Amino acid sequence: MCWDVSNLHNMKIHEFEKGLDGRVAIVTGAAIGNGRAFCERLAQEGAIVVIADIADASETLNAVRGSGGEGIALQVDVTDQADVHRMVEEVIANYGRIDILVHNVGLYEEEPFELISFDQWKRMIDVNLNSLFLTVQAVLPAMKDAGFGRIITLSSDTVWLGTPYLTHYVTSKMGIVGFTRSLSAEIGKYGITINAISVGLTATQKPSDGRLSSTILGHILPAQSVHRADEPEDIANVVAFLALPASGIITGQTINVDGGVARH
Repeated sequence: MCWDVSNLHNMKIHEFEKGLDGRVAIVTGAAIGNGRAFCERLAQEGAIVVIADIADASETLNAVRGSGGEGIALQVDVTDQADVHRMVEEVIANYGRIDILVHNVGLYEEEPFELISFDQWKRMIDVNLNSLFLTVQAVLPAMKDAGFGRIITLSSDTVWLGTPYLTHYVTSKMGIVGFTRSLSAEIGKYGITINAISVGLTATQKPSDGRLSSTILGHILPAQSVHRADEPEDIANVVAFLALPASGIITGQTINVDGGVARH
């Protein structure tokens, strides 16, 4: 087999330089924290950002527009199929396309296994995993029609570490890894990639906000090779790379971003 590579180098440079100008990106769970950082970073690359959250995302929208970016904020419950389809229809009506999905929405909760109620278990799976199924299934037709798509899912380094008191959470986050691997084999032929990022301790997670106990905090930081918590911008840089046209050969992968706690 003979490959014509005469223009390959120039094509790759061209794709990287043009960034995400004109691309439309949906970011779920984007009202605060990592999601907000993802929106700002994608906007810096030229993407039009759809800020999707069940909460008020006006502050994220102001941050995007304040830095010269373009976007809209939509209130949506991504565990509700009708609401997800409404969101997609609104994005198509506004922009005519969906190029990128960053599914960042997630629920975190610590609980000893024997104290986890079935309702807690179902809620964790619903928010962290079922919402991914609904949102990806809803955006795929637009990506297939365009022959281009970048889907980025958010997992956790706890899936490699087996962190205690997080059985329901770790189960849901490992499900994201399996979802990403399997779906990649189906959608690559349409020019669509899907990759996961397994995230470690970030600067948005502190014992004082009830999201991370002092016990877990004290266990994680000393174990890191880089002795600081990840900043949201650290993860946002990986999101931006995976969203670029130049990353099109990478799919079905899980990239670990946690300062070297889990050397996956």
